[in-house]
Amino acid sequence: MKDLTQGSVWGNLVRMSAFLMASMLVQALYLLADMYWVGRLGKESVAAVGLAANLMALTLALTQMMGVGTTTLISHAAGVKNQDRARFVFNQSFLLSIVGGGALCFVAFLLRHAYCAALAASPETVRLGTWYLAWFVPALFLQFPLIAMGAALRGAGVVKPTVAVLVVTVVLNLVLAPILIFGWGTGRVFGVKGAAMATFLALAIGVAVMFGYFATREKYLAFDASVFRPDFALWREVFRIGLPAGAELGILGIYLIVVYAVIRHFGAEAQGGFAIGARVMQSLILPAVAVGMANAPIVGQNYSANRPMRVRQSFWAACCVGSVVMLLLTALCQFKSGAIVSLFSKQSDVVAVAAEYLRVISWTFLATGLIFASASVFQGFGNTRPPFVSSIIRLFVFAVPVLLLLRWRGLSLHHIWLISAGSIWVQAFTNLWFLRGELRAKVDLIPENAARAQALGPAG
Repeated sequence: MKDLTQGSVWGNLVRMSAFLMASMLVQALYLLADMYWVGRLGKESVAAVGLAANLMALTLALTQMMGVGTTTLISHAAGVKNQDRARFVFNQSFLLSIVGGGALCFVAFLLRHAYCAALAASPETVRLGTWYLAWFVPALFLQFPLIAMGAALRGAGVVKPTVAVLVVTVVLNLVLAPILIFGWGTGRVFGVKGAAMATFLALAIGVAVMFGYFATREKYLAFDASVFRPDFALWREVFRIGLPAGAELGILGIYLIVVYAVIRHFGAEAQGGFAIGARVMQSLILPAVAVGMANAPIVGQNYSANRPMRVRQSFWAACCVGSVVMLLLTALCQFKSGAIVSLFSKQSDVVAVAAEYLRVISWTFLATGLIFASASVFQGFGNTRPPFVSSIIRLFVFAVPVLLLLRWRGLSLHHIWLISAGSIWVQAFTNLWFLRGELRAKVDLIPENAARAQALGPAG
Protein backbone atom coordinates (compact mmCIF):
# COMPACT_ATOMS: atom_id res chain seq x y z
CA MET A 1 0.00 0.00 0.00
CA LYS A 2 1.09 3.59 -0.70
CA ASP A 3 0.00 6.19 1.90
CA LEU A 4 -1.20 9.09 -0.26
CA THR A 5 -2.00 11.26 2.77
CA GLN A 6 1.74 11.89 3.21
CA GLY A 7 4.32 13.60 1.01
CA SER A 8 3.82 16.09 -1.80
CA VAL A 9 0.41 16.02 -3.49
CA TRP A 10 2.02 17.05 -6.76
CA GLY A 11 4.67 14.37 -6.32
CA ASN A 12 2.08 11.66 -5.70
CA LEU A 13 0.00 12.76 -8.66
CA VAL A 14 2.92 13.03 -11.06
CA ARG A 15 4.32 9.67 -9.94
CA MET A 16 1.04 7.80 -10.33
CA SER A 17 0.09 9.70 -13.50
CA ALA A 18 3.46 8.93 -15.08
CA PHE A 19 2.96 5.18 -14.66
CA LEU A 20 -0.64 5.34 -15.77
CA MET A 21 0.22 7.57 -18.74
CA ALA A 22 2.85 5.06 -19.77
CA SER A 23 0.23 2.34 -19.66
CA MET A 24 -2.21 4.55 -21.55
CA LEU A 25 0.44 5.24 -24.19
CA VAL A 26 0.93 1.53 -24.66
CA GLN A 27 -2.83 1.07 -24.78
CA ALA A 28 -3.10 3.85 -27.37
CA LEU A 29 -0.47 2.10 -29.47
CA TYR A 30 -2.58 -1.04 -29.29
CA LEU A 31 -5.77 0.78 -30.33
CA LEU A 32 -4.03 2.49 -33.22
CA ALA A 33 -2.06 -0.57 -34.33
CA ASP A 34 -5.23 -2.65 -34.28
CA MET A 35 -6.98 -0.10 -36.49
CA TYR A 36 -3.87 0.11 -38.71
CA TRP A 37 -4.04 -3.61 -39.54
CA VAL A 38 -7.82 -3.68 -39.89
CA GLY A 39 -7.64 -0.63 -42.14
CA ARG A 40 -5.74 -2.74 -44.66
CA LEU A 41 -8.82 -4.97 -45.04
CA GLY A 42 -11.14 -2.24 -46.40
CA LYS A 43 -13.74 0.23 -45.19
CA GLU A 44 -16.33 -2.46 -44.41
CA SER A 45 -13.90 -4.10 -41.98
CA VAL A 46 -13.15 -0.74 -40.36
CA ALA A 47 -16.86 -0.05 -39.99
CA ALA A 48 -17.38 -3.54 -38.50
CA VAL A 49 -14.72 -2.91 -35.84
CA GLY A 50 -16.35 0.46 -35.21
CA LEU A 51 -19.57 -1.36 -34.34
CA ALA A 52 -17.64 -3.38 -31.78
CA ALA A 53 -16.26 -0.14 -30.34
CA ASN A 54 -19.80 0.94 -29.55
CA LEU A 55 -20.39 -2.31 -27.65
CA MET A 56 -17.03 -1.93 -25.93
CA ALA A 57 -18.04 1.52 -24.68
CA LEU A 58 -21.16 0.03 -23.12
CA THR A 59 -19.12 -2.79 -21.59
CA LEU A 60 -16.62 -0.30 -20.21
CA ALA A 61 -19.55 1.42 -18.52
CA LEU A 62 -20.09 -1.62 -16.30
CA THR A 63 -16.39 -2.15 -15.60
CA GLN A 64 -16.06 1.56 -14.83
CA MET A 65 -18.93 1.29 -12.39
CA MET A 66 -17.28 -1.61 -10.55
CA GLY A 67 -13.82 -0.08 -10.81
CA VAL A 68 -14.77 3.35 -9.47
CA GLY A 69 -16.75 1.87 -6.59
CA THR A 70 -13.87 -0.45 -5.70
CA THR A 71 -11.18 2.24 -5.91
CA THR A 72 -13.19 4.67 -3.81
CA LEU A 73 -14.08 2.21 -1.04
CA ILE A 74 -10.55 0.81 -0.82
CA SER A 75 -9.00 4.30 -0.83
CA HIS A 76 -11.32 5.29 2.04
CA ALA A 77 -10.31 2.16 3.96
CA ALA A 78 -6.63 2.81 3.26
CA GLY A 79 -6.99 6.43 4.38
CA VAL A 80 -8.12 5.32 7.85
CA LYS A 81 -5.65 2.37 7.87
CA ASN A 82 -8.32 -0.38 7.87
CA GLN A 83 -6.69 -3.27 6.00
CA ASP A 84 -9.41 -5.84 6.82
CA ARG A 85 -12.05 -3.62 5.24
CA ALA A 86 -9.86 -3.08 2.15
CA ARG A 87 -9.38 -6.83 1.67
CA PHE A 88 -13.08 -7.54 2.09
CA VAL A 89 -14.01 -4.90 -0.49
CA PHE A 90 -11.47 -6.33 -2.94
CA ASN A 91 -12.79 -9.89 -2.72
CA GLN A 92 -16.42 -8.82 -3.03
CA SER A 93 -15.59 -6.59 -5.98
CA PHE A 94 -13.82 -9.44 -7.75
CA LEU A 95 -16.82 -11.73 -7.24
CA LEU A 96 -19.15 -9.02 -8.52
CA SER A 97 -17.02 -8.56 -11.64
CA ILE A 98 -17.31 -12.25 -12.53
CA VAL A 99 -21.08 -12.36 -12.03
CA GLY A 100 -21.84 -9.04 -13.75
CA GLY A 101 -19.37 -9.52 -16.59
CA GLY A 102 -20.55 -13.04 -17.30
CA ALA A 103 -24.20 -12.01 -17.52
CA LEU A 104 -23.57 -9.03 -19.80
CA CYS A 105 -21.28 -10.85 -22.20
CA PHE A 106 -23.58 -13.86 -22.44
CA VAL A 107 -26.43 -11.62 -23.62
CA ALA A 108 -24.13 -9.67 -25.96
CA PHE A 109 -22.88 -12.88 -27.57
CA LEU A 110 -26.43 -14.09 -28.26
CA LEU A 111 -27.52 -10.75 -29.76
CA ARG A 112 -24.38 -9.90 -31.73
CA HIS A 113 -25.91 -10.47 -35.20
CA ALA A 114 -29.08 -8.51 -34.44
CA TYR A 115 -26.96 -5.67 -33.07
CA CYS A 116 -24.82 -5.46 -36.22
CA ALA A 117 -27.84 -5.72 -38.52
CA ALA A 118 -29.51 -2.79 -36.77
CA LEU A 119 -26.59 -0.37 -37.18
CA ALA A 120 -24.43 -1.43 -40.15
CA ALA A 121 -24.64 0.43 -43.46
CA SER A 122 -24.14 -2.65 -45.65
CA PRO A 123 -24.70 -6.45 -45.54
CA GLU A 124 -20.94 -7.01 -45.71
CA THR A 125 -20.42 -4.89 -42.61
CA VAL A 126 -23.08 -6.97 -40.83
CA ARG A 127 -21.31 -10.21 -41.75
CA LEU A 128 -17.87 -8.97 -40.71
CA GLY A 129 -19.17 -7.39 -37.51
CA THR A 130 -20.89 -10.61 -36.41
CA TRP A 131 -17.74 -12.57 -37.23
CA TYR A 132 -15.58 -10.15 -35.25
CA LEU A 133 -17.83 -10.12 -32.18
CA ALA A 134 -17.76 -13.93 -31.90
CA TRP A 135 -14.25 -13.56 -30.42
CA PHE A 136 -14.37 -9.98 -29.20
CA VAL A 137 -17.26 -10.50 -26.75
CA PRO A 138 -15.37 -13.24 -24.82
CA ALA A 139 -12.40 -10.87 -24.75
CA LEU A 140 -14.64 -8.23 -23.19
CA PHE A 141 -15.52 -10.66 -20.38
CA LEU A 142 -11.83 -10.99 -19.46
CA GLN A 143 -11.73 -7.23 -18.90
CA PHE A 144 -13.95 -7.56 -15.83
CA PRO A 145 -11.64 -9.47 -13.46
CA LEU A 146 -8.60 -7.63 -14.84
CA ILE A 147 -10.11 -4.21 -14.14
CA ALA A 148 -11.39 -5.30 -10.72
CA MET A 149 -7.88 -6.28 -9.63
CA GLY A 150 -6.32 -3.13 -11.09
CA ALA A 151 -8.92 -0.86 -9.46
CA ALA A 152 -8.28 -2.45 -6.06
CA LEU A 153 -4.54 -1.87 -6.35
CA ARG A 154 -5.09 1.73 -7.47
CA GLY A 155 -7.26 2.41 -4.42
CA ALA A 156 -4.34 1.26 -2.29
CA GLY A 157 -2.03 3.65 -4.16
CA VAL A 158 -0.28 0.92 -6.20
CA VAL A 159 -0.16 1.16 -10.00
CA LYS A 160 3.07 -0.54 -11.16
CA PRO A 161 1.72 -4.13 -11.39
CA THR A 162 -1.32 -3.03 -13.38
CA VAL A 163 0.87 -1.09 -15.79
CA ALA A 164 3.21 -4.07 -16.21
CA VAL A 165 0.33 -6.45 -16.99
CA LEU A 166 -1.17 -3.98 -19.45
CA VAL A 167 2.14 -3.70 -21.25
CA VAL A 168 2.34 -7.48 -21.50
CA THR A 169 -1.17 -7.76 -22.97
CA VAL A 170 -0.63 -4.94 -25.45
CA VAL A 171 2.71 -6.28 -26.68
CA LEU A 172 1.17 -9.72 -27.15
CA ASN A 173 -1.73 -8.17 -29.04
CA LEU A 174 0.61 -6.21 -31.29
CA VAL A 175 2.52 -9.39 -32.13
CA LEU A 176 -0.50 -11.64 -32.59
CA ALA A 177 -2.70 -9.25 -34.61
CA PRO A 178 -0.86 -9.36 -37.98
CA ILE A 179 -0.14 -13.07 -37.55
CA LEU A 180 -3.81 -13.92 -37.12
CA ILE A 181 -5.25 -11.29 -39.47
CA PHE A 182 -2.93 -11.93 -42.44
CA GLY A 183 -1.51 -15.35 -41.60
CA TRP A 184 2.09 -14.15 -41.29
CA GLY A 185 4.28 -17.22 -40.78
CA THR A 186 1.33 -19.59 -40.47
CA GLY A 187 -0.58 -19.32 -43.74
CA ARG A 188 -3.87 -19.26 -41.76
CA VAL A 189 -5.67 -16.03 -42.69
CA PHE A 190 -8.51 -15.07 -40.32
CA GLY A 191 -9.11 -11.52 -41.54
CA VAL A 192 -11.02 -9.19 -39.24
CA LYS A 193 -11.79 -12.09 -36.89
CA GLY A 194 -8.05 -12.46 -36.31
CA ALA A 195 -7.94 -9.00 -34.67
CA ALA A 196 -10.51 -10.12 -32.10
CA MET A 197 -8.73 -13.43 -31.57
CA ALA A 198 -5.48 -11.59 -30.83
CA THR A 199 -7.26 -9.44 -28.24
CA PHE A 200 -8.80 -12.47 -26.55
CA LEU A 201 -5.53 -14.41 -26.32
CA ALA A 202 -3.58 -11.41 -25.04
CA LEU A 203 -6.14 -10.65 -22.33
CA ALA A 204 -6.30 -14.30 -21.26
CA ILE A 205 -2.55 -14.24 -20.63
CA GLY A 206 -2.84 -10.86 -18.89
CA VAL A 207 -5.45 -12.19 -16.46
CA ALA A 208 -3.20 -15.18 -15.70
CA VAL A 209 -0.23 -12.89 -14.99
CA MET A 210 -2.30 -10.67 -12.69
CA PHE A 211 -3.52 -13.73 -10.78
CA GLY A 212 0.10 -14.77 -10.40
CA TYR A 213 1.01 -11.38 -8.94
CA PHE A 214 -1.76 -11.54 -6.34
CA ALA A 215 -0.84 -15.12 -5.43
CA THR A 216 2.88 -14.49 -4.97
CA ARG A 217 3.55 -10.78 -4.34
CA GLU A 218 0.53 -8.85 -3.08
CA LYS A 219 0.39 -8.55 0.73
CA TYR A 220 -1.99 -5.69 1.54
CA LEU A 221 -4.79 -7.10 -0.66
CA ALA A 222 -5.20 -10.84 -1.10
CA PHE A 223 -7.77 -13.37 -2.26
CA ASP A 224 -9.77 -14.94 0.56
CA ALA A 225 -12.20 -17.71 -0.42
CA SER A 226 -13.93 -17.49 2.95
CA VAL A 227 -15.51 -14.13 2.02
CA PHE A 228 -16.56 -15.11 -1.51
CA ARG A 229 -20.19 -15.43 -0.44
CA PRO A 230 -22.01 -12.41 -1.96
CA ASP A 231 -22.44 -9.49 0.42
CA PHE A 232 -25.31 -7.66 -1.23
CA ALA A 233 -25.03 -4.70 1.13
CA LEU A 234 -21.47 -4.07 -0.06
CA TRP A 235 -22.49 -4.67 -3.68
CA ARG A 236 -25.14 -1.98 -3.26
CA GLU A 237 -22.46 0.36 -1.89
CA VAL A 238 -20.24 -0.33 -4.90
CA PHE A 239 -23.23 0.30 -7.19
CA ARG A 240 -24.18 3.48 -5.34
CA ILE A 241 -20.76 4.98 -5.89
CA GLY A 242 -19.94 3.46 -9.25
CA LEU A 243 -23.29 3.41 -11.04
CA PRO A 244 -23.30 7.10 -12.03
CA ALA A 245 -19.68 6.86 -13.18
CA GLY A 246 -20.43 3.71 -15.18
CA ALA A 247 -23.55 5.28 -16.59
CA GLU A 248 -21.37 8.10 -17.92
CA LEU A 249 -19.60 5.62 -20.18
CA GLY A 250 -22.95 4.06 -20.99
CA ILE A 251 -24.08 7.46 -22.20
CA LEU A 252 -20.90 7.64 -24.28
CA GLY A 253 -21.87 4.32 -25.82
CA ILE A 254 -25.34 5.70 -26.57
CA TYR A 255 -23.70 8.76 -28.11
CA LEU A 256 -21.59 6.57 -30.39
CA ILE A 257 -24.64 4.56 -31.41
CA VAL A 258 -26.56 7.78 -32.17
CA VAL A 259 -23.70 9.02 -34.32
CA TYR A 260 -23.50 5.73 -36.21
CA ALA A 261 -27.24 5.78 -36.83
CA VAL A 262 -27.28 9.44 -37.90
CA ILE A 263 -24.38 9.12 -40.37
CA ARG A 264 -25.65 5.83 -41.75
CA HIS A 265 -27.12 7.44 -44.88
CA PHE A 266 -23.74 9.07 -45.61
CA GLY A 267 -22.42 5.59 -46.47
CA ALA A 268 -19.79 3.12 -45.27
CA GLU A 269 -17.00 5.66 -45.87
CA ALA A 270 -18.60 7.98 -43.28
CA GLN A 271 -18.93 5.19 -40.73
CA GLY A 272 -15.41 3.98 -41.47
CA GLY A 273 -13.98 7.50 -41.22
CA PHE A 274 -15.78 8.14 -37.95
CA ALA A 275 -14.55 4.78 -36.60
CA ILE A 276 -10.94 5.77 -37.34
CA GLY A 277 -11.34 9.33 -36.07
CA ALA A 278 -13.07 8.19 -32.89
CA ARG A 279 -10.42 5.52 -32.25
CA VAL A 280 -7.63 8.09 -32.66
CA MET A 281 -9.48 10.56 -30.45
CA GLN A 282 -10.01 7.93 -27.74
CA SER A 283 -6.30 7.17 -27.86
CA LEU A 284 -5.26 10.82 -27.60
CA ILE A 285 -7.41 11.61 -24.57
CA LEU A 286 -5.94 8.72 -22.58
CA PRO A 287 -3.45 11.03 -20.78
CA ALA A 288 -6.43 12.94 -19.34
CA VAL A 289 -7.96 9.62 -18.30
CA ALA A 290 -4.66 8.66 -16.62
CA VAL A 291 -4.53 11.88 -14.60
CA GLY A 292 -8.11 11.36 -13.44
CA MET A 293 -7.44 7.74 -12.51
CA ALA A 294 -4.36 8.78 -10.53
CA ASN A 295 -6.11 11.64 -8.75
CA ALA A 296 -9.20 9.73 -7.54
CA PRO A 297 -7.40 7.60 -4.89
CA ILE A 298 -5.37 10.63 -3.78
CA VAL A 299 -8.60 12.53 -3.15
CA GLY A 300 -10.21 9.46 -1.57
CA GLN A 301 -7.44 8.79 0.94
CA ASN A 302 -7.05 12.44 1.93
CA TYR A 303 -10.80 13.02 2.18
CA SER A 304 -11.27 10.02 4.49
CA ALA A 305 -8.24 11.16 6.52
CA ASN A 306 -9.68 14.71 6.94
CA ARG A 307 -7.01 16.51 4.90
CA PRO A 308 -9.04 19.25 3.10
CA MET A 309 -6.12 21.34 1.82
CA ARG A 310 -4.59 18.29 0.13
CA VAL A 311 -7.94 17.55 -1.56
CA ARG A 312 -8.03 21.02 -3.12
CA GLN A 313 -4.35 20.81 -4.09
CA SER A 314 -4.92 17.50 -5.85
CA PHE A 315 -7.75 18.98 -7.94
CA TRP A 316 -5.70 21.95 -9.13
CA ALA A 317 -2.70 19.71 -9.79
CA ALA A 318 -4.87 17.42 -11.93
CA CYS A 319 -6.23 20.41 -13.86
CA CYS A 320 -2.74 21.77 -14.57
CA VAL A 321 -1.12 18.47 -15.57
CA GLY A 322 -4.07 17.39 -17.71
CA SER A 323 -4.47 20.76 -19.44
CA VAL A 324 -0.83 21.04 -20.50
CA VAL A 325 -0.82 17.59 -22.10
CA MET A 326 -4.20 18.05 -23.81
CA LEU A 327 -3.25 21.43 -25.29
CA LEU A 328 -0.15 19.87 -26.86
CA LEU A 329 -2.29 17.12 -28.37
CA THR A 330 -4.75 19.70 -29.69
CA ALA A 331 -1.94 21.40 -31.59
CA LEU A 332 -0.84 18.05 -33.00
CA CYS A 333 -4.32 17.32 -34.36
CA GLN A 334 -4.75 20.77 -35.86
CA PHE A 335 -1.61 20.49 -37.94
CA LYS A 336 -1.21 16.75 -38.54
CA SER A 337 -4.69 15.20 -38.49
CA GLY A 338 -4.51 14.12 -42.13
CA ALA A 339 -1.13 12.47 -41.67
CA ILE A 340 -2.32 10.67 -38.53
CA VAL A 341 -5.49 9.16 -39.96
CA SER A 342 -3.87 8.25 -43.28
CA LEU A 343 -1.90 5.63 -41.36
CA PHE A 344 -5.10 3.63 -40.91
CA SER A 345 -6.67 3.80 -44.36
CA LYS A 346 -5.56 4.47 -47.92
CA GLN A 347 -9.08 5.25 -49.14
CA SER A 348 -9.29 9.00 -49.69
CA ASP A 349 -12.99 9.32 -48.79
CA VAL A 350 -12.48 7.56 -45.45
CA VAL A 351 -9.36 9.62 -44.66
CA ALA A 352 -11.17 12.88 -45.44
CA VAL A 353 -13.98 12.10 -43.01
CA ALA A 354 -11.62 10.98 -40.25
CA ALA A 355 -9.30 13.99 -40.61
CA GLU A 356 -12.14 16.49 -40.50
CA TYR A 357 -13.64 14.82 -37.43
CA LEU A 358 -10.29 14.87 -35.63
CA ARG A 359 -9.63 18.55 -36.42
CA VAL A 360 -13.01 19.61 -35.05
CA ILE A 361 -13.13 17.36 -32.00
CA SER A 362 -9.55 18.19 -30.92
CA TRP A 363 -10.77 21.66 -29.91
CA THR A 364 -12.48 19.87 -27.02
CA PHE A 365 -9.35 18.20 -25.63
CA LEU A 366 -8.86 20.91 -22.99
CA ALA A 367 -12.49 20.48 -21.95
CA THR A 368 -11.94 16.73 -21.73
CA GLY A 369 -8.99 17.24 -19.38
CA LEU A 370 -11.15 19.41 -17.10
CA ILE A 371 -13.95 16.82 -17.20
CA PHE A 372 -11.68 14.02 -15.99
CA ALA A 373 -9.96 16.20 -13.38
CA SER A 374 -13.26 17.28 -11.83
CA ALA A 375 -14.78 13.80 -12.10
CA SER A 376 -11.82 12.35 -10.18
CA VAL A 377 -12.67 14.56 -7.19
CA PHE A 378 -16.27 13.37 -7.19
CA GLN A 379 -15.02 9.78 -7.36
CA GLY A 380 -12.70 10.38 -4.41
CA PHE A 381 -15.64 11.74 -2.41
CA GLY A 382 -17.79 8.76 -3.35
CA ASN A 383 -20.42 10.99 -5.01
CA THR A 384 -20.40 10.35 -8.76
CA ARG A 385 -23.92 11.56 -9.51
CA PRO A 386 -23.05 15.14 -10.58
CA PRO A 387 -20.72 14.03 -13.43
CA PHE A 388 -23.43 11.59 -14.51
CA VAL A 389 -25.96 14.42 -14.70
CA SER A 390 -23.55 16.52 -16.77
CA SER A 391 -23.10 13.55 -19.15
CA ILE A 392 -26.86 13.33 -19.62
CA ILE A 393 -26.98 17.04 -20.36
CA ARG A 394 -24.22 16.57 -22.93
CA LEU A 395 -26.12 13.73 -24.64
CA PHE A 396 -29.27 15.85 -24.95
CA VAL A 397 -27.32 18.90 -26.14
CA PHE A 398 -25.91 16.74 -28.94
CA ALA A 399 -28.75 14.38 -29.82
CA VAL A 400 -31.71 16.79 -29.86
CA PRO A 401 -30.31 19.28 -32.43
CA VAL A 402 -28.87 16.52 -34.62
CA LEU A 403 -32.11 14.53 -34.71
CA LEU A 404 -34.12 17.67 -35.42
CA LEU A 405 -31.81 18.56 -38.32
CA LEU A 406 -31.87 15.10 -39.91
CA ARG A 407 -34.45 16.15 -42.48
CA TRP A 408 -32.51 19.26 -43.43
CA ARG A 409 -30.88 18.59 -46.77
CA GLY A 410 -28.00 20.89 -45.94
CA LEU A 411 -26.95 18.80 -42.94
CA SER A 412 -23.34 17.68 -43.34
CA LEU A 413 -20.90 15.65 -41.31
CA HIS A 414 -19.13 18.89 -40.38
CA HIS A 415 -22.30 20.19 -38.73
CA ILE A 416 -22.60 16.96 -36.73
CA TRP A 417 -18.99 17.22 -35.53
CA LEU A 418 -19.49 20.86 -34.48
CA ILE A 419 -22.58 20.03 -32.45
CA SER A 420 -20.68 17.18 -30.81
CA ALA A 421 -17.78 19.48 -29.89
CA GLY A 422 -20.13 22.05 -28.41
CA SER A 423 -21.81 19.42 -26.25
CA ILE A 424 -18.45 18.41 -24.73
CA TRP A 425 -17.72 21.99 -23.64
CA VAL A 426 -21.19 22.17 -22.09
CA GLN A 427 -20.36 19.02 -20.11
CA ALA A 428 -17.05 20.50 -18.89
CA PHE A 429 -18.58 23.74 -17.62
CA THR A 430 -21.44 21.84 -15.98
CA ASN A 431 -18.97 19.56 -14.18
CA LEU A 432 -16.98 22.50 -12.84
CA TRP A 433 -20.14 24.25 -11.65
CA PHE A 434 -21.24 21.13 -9.78
CA LEU A 435 -17.76 20.68 -8.28
CA ARG A 436 -17.72 24.21 -6.91
CA GLY A 437 -20.77 23.42 -4.80
CA GLU A 438 -19.41 20.00 -3.78
CA LEU A 439 -16.14 21.48 -2.50
CA ARG A 440 -18.01 24.07 -0.47
CA ALA A 441 -20.36 21.47 1.00
CA LYS A 442 -17.77 18.82 1.90
CA VAL A 443 -14.18 20.04 1.95
CA ASP A 444 -14.83 23.36 3.70
CA LEU A 445 -16.62 21.50 6.52
CA ILE A 446 -13.89 18.92 7.17
CA PRO A 447 -12.02 20.88 9.90
CA GLU A 448 -15.28 21.48 11.80
CA ASN A 449 -16.28 17.81 11.55
CA ALA A 450 -12.82 16.62 12.57
CA ALA A 451 -12.75 18.92 15.58
CA ARG A 452 -16.20 17.77 16.63
CA ALA A 453 -15.14 14.11 16.36
CA GLN A 454 -12.09 14.77 18.54
CA ALA A 455 -14.22 16.54 21.15
CA LEU A 456 -16.74 13.72 21.31
CA GLY A 457 -14.11 11.02 21.53
CA PRO A 458 -14.51 7.35 20.48
CA ALA A 459 -17.89 6.98 22.16
CA GLY A 460 -19.35 9.97 20.29
